[in-house]
Amino acid sequence: MKILHLISGGDTGGAKTHVLSLVKELGKHVDVKIICFLEDSFYTEGKEMGLNIQILAQKKRWDMSVIKKLKEIIKEDNYDIIHCHGARANFIAMILKLYIKRTMVTTIHSDYMLDFKDNVYKRIIYTFLNKLALKSFDNYIVVSSSFNKMMCDRGFAASKIYTVYNGVDFNQKLDVSTKEEFLANYAVEYKGEKIVGIAARLDTNKDIITLLRAAKRVLAHRKDVLFLIAAEGTERERLIDYTTKNNIDKNVKFLGFVNEKYSFFNALDINVLTSKSESFPYVILEGARLKKPIISTNVGGIEDLVEDGENGYLFEVGDEKALSDKLITLLDDEQSCLKMGENLYNKAKECFSVNKLSLDHCEIYSKIKNKTKNI
Repeated sequence: MKILHLISGGDTGGAKTHVLSLVKELGKHVDVKIICFLEDSFYTEGKEMGLNIQILAQKKRWDMSVIKKLKEIIKEDNYDIIHCHGARANFIAMILKLYIKRTMVTTIHSDYMLDFKDNVYKRIIYTFLNKLALKSFDNYIVVSSSFNKMMCDRGFAASKIYTVYNGVDFNQKLDVSTKEEFLANYAVEYKGEKIVGIAARLDTNKDIITLLRAAKRVLAHRKDVLFLIAAEGTERERLIDYTTKNNIDKNVKFLGFVNEKYSFFNALDINVLTSKSESFPYVILEGARLKKPIISTNVGGIEDLVEDGENGYLFEVGDEKALSDKLITLLDDEQSCLKMGENLYNKAKECFSVNKLSLDHCEIYSKIKNKTKNI
């Protein structure tokens, strides 16, 4: 089989990790290529990984000159399936489908109704166009059972939806800095404190304010805790202002964008996620890769990995008291903290590896191709 993946190329976070790691592993089983429409770190990292990746640059989002070039590439290289990721690729595929007959599938990495919620113009225009484009696809891959239900509830045919969980490479040798080296690189003064961290965009959906409110409660219980926040975003100034007004700024460090993600997780004692909505976030798997226990909101497909009280804790969105109570429990019991991290690692390695991710995709591609032949 020959599979062509389409993605904007401006992607960061989980979507970037998912596509790059998936395509790398898929290359062991099928002929696969990525085309992106922006030149950014996605393309650079893909090239460094040795992937078959190409840019068809759009001058603007509405530049549809790429359609003709895509059509030529697909016909010349005889791709069987076009696999899209994200709103831009979905829209391009919808137009492409008018000119070329190929089976098209898209992965739903997030709740598409919330993707642009922090920008009024984009929420009105891009969300509408993405909803329109999604209706044109032949098949859908979702990254959690909760997203499968979401798609069915929104009128998409269950027979066209496949669930494949995210995965990470547990065999890859990690090049990580020591805790002390990492903290020194980010000018964090470290005197042996416990470290709680979150790697999530500073936007309203990630709800970092709930972590800060919990941090205030934790620091009233014990002062020897640092809270590291690894990301940038529109909420940055508001969040910093909260730490200053509540006198917790000495214990809360905003690191900005952190490229060395595994070094970040290596520096932590506890990994946290406070999102209002998620699919199946990579930050939990990446933390699990380094045996870090997770305390997370019970959203999306997270409960498919996190067993409350066994390999982490779950709490309801916005409940800073529950979060602070669970943080204090783990901070005060180092052995439980270590045991939960070990348990999370074992379950993630067994059920959420990149090898399983790629093999599940190959099986889906085969089903889709056979189904198409029988039409």
